[in-house]
Amino acid sequence: MEYKDYYETLGVDRTASADDIKKAYRKQVRKYHPDVSKHKDADAKTKEINEAYEVLSDADKRAAYDARGRAYAGTQYAGEQYEAPDWNGHFDFGGAGADEFFADLFAKAGGTRRGGFQMRGDDIHAAITIDLADAYHGATRTVNLRLPQQDGRGRTALRDKTLNVTIPRGVTPGQQLRLAGQGHEGHGGAGPGDLYLEIQFSQDARYRVDGAHVYETVPVTPWEAALGGSVSVQTPSGKVEVAVPAGSQSGRKLRLKGKGIPTATPGDLFLVLEVVLPPADNDKARAFYQAMARDLAFNPRVA
Repeated sequence: MEYKDYYETLGVDRTASADDIKKAYRKQVRKYHPDVSKHKDADAKTKEINEAYEVLSDADKRAAYDARGRAYAGTQYAGEQYEAPDWNGHFDFGGAGADEFFADLFAKAGGTRRGGFQMRGDDIHAAITIDLADAYHGATRTVNLRLPQQDGRGRTALRDKTLNVTIPRGVTPGQQLRLAGQGHEGHGGAGPGDLYLEIQFSQDARYRVDGAHVYETVPVTPWEAALGGSVSVQTPSGKVEVAVPAGSQSGRKLRLKGKGIPTATPGDLFLVLEVVLPPADNDKARAFYQAMARDLAFNPRVA
């Protein structure tokens, strides 16, 4: 069922005071009352206005409505996107009006009209970008959020919140870090929701990550590839000496077992060789290439 924006119905901002809501309601009623309005849907419009006012004029109902609707349709604060609640799966707005909707809402949220409204705060879902080295060694990152908060008069405003987040060693792309109690505040004494941060890795041309496995591009010279030898490679976990087999071609993978991201079962590090030719930008280099062309008589296009 389609979400009803009661604030839009009354033509007020979400931070409107109780007095502003009352004034807007009276203005809309005068405009659409069936006795004076020539609007073809005056009856239906008046019903919508009354339903919106019934909710927004009651502090508990408004708090419940805001709590379920503040993240609707991907609302964003400070670049962080929060998960929208599933209106279709939980609450039915259709035809019953505000009374039945809120009777259902209060029952599902764990409170009653007589006992006072209580509802745990919504969770927040956001992403955090780290470097590959952070997954190997762990790190601390600062996260800045802007969260809606109601004041004593029932008005909603945004407040800034800064968190220092510990990135544990061994995290992988797509993994979620749960920060308990750092989500939206609860209502009626109920606890806050949680903050879930999805791990994303910053782009780096040297590396490709697949789960806990890491692929690193390693440039080698033509003679290192042809003759073989030992080369020094800087990996995410430190510098290593690697033996390049003679006759290697670009694209050959050298596997270093257990040198990938250090999860509970560590991944592997695959060194992908890339043969890089020296430039023929001087007479000596050109003469060298000419000698190779003459003496080796090599044609890679002939089997």
